[in-house]
Amino acid sequence: MSFDFDAIERIKRVKYLYCRGIDTCDIPLLESLFTEDASIDYQGGSYHFQAQGRDAILKALAAAFNSEFVACHTVHHPIIDVHSDGTAHGEWRLIDYALNLRENNLTTIGAATYRDHYVRESDGWKIQRATYTRIYERVFNDPNPALTFHLLGSKAA
Repeated sequence: MSFDFDAIERIKRVKYLYCRGIDTCDIPLLESLFTEDASIDYQGGSYHFQAQGRDAILKALAAAFNSEFVACHTVHHPIIDVHSDGTAHGEWRLIDYALNLRENNLTTIGAATYRDHYVRESDGWKIQRATYTRIYERVFNDPNPALTFHLLGSKAA
C-alpha cells in the first residue's frame, strides 16, 4: 500500500480549517471548504442536524453559530485514505463543547466519530460529505457558566 502524504496533509488542513470556521462562524472560509453539492449529517443524542448543498449548509451554520453561542470543536486521530480517482475518505475523533446562551445556558460536551468524503477540485481538496455519530454526549443547563469573553459575542458589539 502506498500513501499520498501530500494529499493527506492537505485534507488535514481542510478539516482543521473547518473546525476553526464553525467556531468563529467564518462563512467565507467555510464556503471555500465545501463542494457545491456537499451534504452534512450530524447525529447527536439530543439532535439530528442535516443539510444538503453548500448554500443550505452555510445558511444553517450561520444561524447556529451566532453571538449567543460559544463552541469549540477539535478533531484528532485522523485516518485518511486517498484514492486514485481524486477522492478520499477520512475518519476523525471529535471532542466538542457548546454553550447556548439563548437556551438557559444549555451546554453540550461530547465526543463523536466523523466520517467524511473529500473530492479534489481544481483549487484543492473539498468536503463533499461530512457525517458524525456521537460516542457520548452530556447536555445540561449551566446556571453560571462564568463566561468572561467569547469571540462571536464580541462581534455583535
